[in-house]
Amino acid sequence: MKVFNSFNSTLGQTYLNTFKGLSKEVWWLSLITLINRAGTMVIPFLSLYLTTDLNFSLDDVAWIMSAFGFGSLVGSWFGGKLTDKIGYYKVMYFSLILSGLLFIGMQYLETFALISIGIFVLMAVADMFRPAMFVALNAYSKPENKTRSITLIRLAINLGFSAGPAIGGLIITTMDYNGLFWIDGISCMIAGVVLLNVLHPKKSKTLDNEISLNPKSAYTDKFFIIFLLTMVIFGIVFLQLISTIPYFYKEGVGLSEFEIGLLMALNGILIFTFEMPLIYWLENKTHTKIGLLAFGLGLTCLSFLFLIMDPWLGFVVIGMVLLTFGEMIVFPFSNSFALVRAKRGLKGEYMALYSIAFSISHIFAHNLGFHLIDAYGFIKTWSFMIILGLFGLGLLIYLKSQMKSQNNY
Repeated sequence: MKVFNSFNSTLGQTYLNTFKGLSKEVWWLSLITLINRAGTMVIPFLSLYLTTDLNFSLDDVAWIMSAFGFGSLVGSWFGGKLTDKIGYYKVMYFSLILSGLLFIGMQYLETFALISIGIFVLMAVADMFRPAMFVALNAYSKPENKTRSITLIRLAINLGFSAGPAIGGLIITTMDYNGLFWIDGISCMIAGVVLLNVLHPKKSKTLDNEISLNPKSAYTDKFFIIFLLTMVIFGIVFLQLISTIPYFYKEGVGLSEFEIGLLMALNGILIFTFEMPLIYWLENKTHTKIGLLAFGLGLTCLSFLFLIMDPWLGFVVIGMVLLTFGEMIVFPFSNSFALVRAKRGLKGEYMALYSIAFSISHIFAHNLGFHLIDAYGFIKTWSFMIILGLFGLGLLIYLKSQMKSQNNY
């Protein structure tokens, strides 16, 4: 019994040690992100809302989700430009407050045209937050703590995400979808109020003062462009999680919205429990960031094999676990790669392009996924995602070979 208690104590202390050394500004930024993300429960249910509540066809949903991606792209690009001009603080505050109002307004749009325009505008405003937040994170993090700071932000995101879908599924079951839009909107505005009161730039101290004396454009960085291409590919495969995979859970496996919410919550619970220790452990190894990205993408591809095997709940759960561990590795280390690379030039430009890579993924991922399912069914769609992911894996292996002399990557 003493050995067991000693093991538990050591394990707990090791877990707590992974959080040491992070600045208080990073903790405040994580709290703001947690509040914001806790209410974004409508996103995993968006495709279900459009098909079941508004009775749109899969073709209509595919194009609406493309508007979602185009809005994200515009918001990420514009957010990066504004961040370099007026600073991250103003961009984050404006994005949180206005997107909250837009979320509330979305429930009153019912036609295909209005919803498409509404989703585009909403995502354009909401995703201005991302490059600004990354630049803020870069300013508030010591160089040696960047990956763990990113992981703490993701921990906050997924702590909110783990509870959000389960609560969202319960709200849909007992009430309707409109409540989700209200919660999304109010939580965004609360996050904006918290930002205004606890994280003011005049009270902050920049911890990372490394500045490039000869800044280079991200558009001329060949390795960074190849990296972005692999992130677009990963994004197309991974983002099936918030559109076609919930649809598959309902139509292919026969789960209810509440059961889907619980399964989606598993993603957040696993990340909350394992990501920080996993990243802390991997950071202390000799693996390169690119090598870790390749491993994470490989796990993501493997997860789709279990969706192909059989619509049995056990395989579905295994697929979710593999997809989650792939996500745990790819997002923190890809983010860290982009932040380190951004020291070569304008940080806003680099981080905007990093965000835009996933915005491009949003444009193609949901549209492509739903059209493939409509035309060929679930199995061929998942097979296509595996092949696409393997192509991205090949690009990462090539990139690793080209950058083998650069130890930071």
